[in-house]
Amino acid sequence: MANQPSQSSSGSLDPERWVDQHGNYLYHFALGRLRNITEAENAVQETFLAALKARYTFSGKSSERTWLTGILKHKIVDTLRKHYREKPVTDLQHNEEAIDQFFDHAGRSKKTLDAWVPQPDELLERKEFWSVFHKCSEKLPKTAGDAFLLREIEKIESKEICRILGISMSNLWVLLHRARLQLRDCLEINWFVNKQN
Repeated sequence: MANQPSQSSSGSLDPERWVDQHGNYLYHFALGRLRNITEAENAVQETFLAALKARYTFSGKSSERTWLTGILKHKIVDTLRKHYREKPVTDLQHNEEAIDQFFDHAGRSKKTLDAWVPQPDELLERKEFWSVFHKCSEKLPKTAGDAFLLREIEKIESKEICRILGISMSNLWVLLHRARLQLRDCLEINWFVNKQN
């Protein structure tokens, strides 16, 4: 009898409609973070399976979509952890070389950053900005993009990110700094300059 759902918990879940109601949203959520169609599809499938197994633990304190998204976030982190556990060292070196273009031999930025004119609050509300932002983030080298995603979007602690990506803390800070510079350059070219013209 312990496996029977209570009316207050999983009674509000409707697993038969998850794919229709939440599949597209969850897929795009995963794709935006994993940047790989197959990995995104797999993460969503694993989310539905995990949710089906855990449906009796659903407390009803959040919406069905919020609950599924929470499970998906864990699946995304698991996917990244697996990816970096299996990643050859040469791939990590290639990613670092790709972002070295932003720094001189002493590690100083080659470009001075200009102040942005628009207010950040205005930009966050614009759908077009997020579209450009996602295109810019897709151009980041894989390791730098994943580090940025885990730290700035998913708000995962630095030590955990280092474990997931298999990198040192100092390497993480360099990757994050370079990712921010590259994102800023891309946004200046593709968003701010275009908006001023």
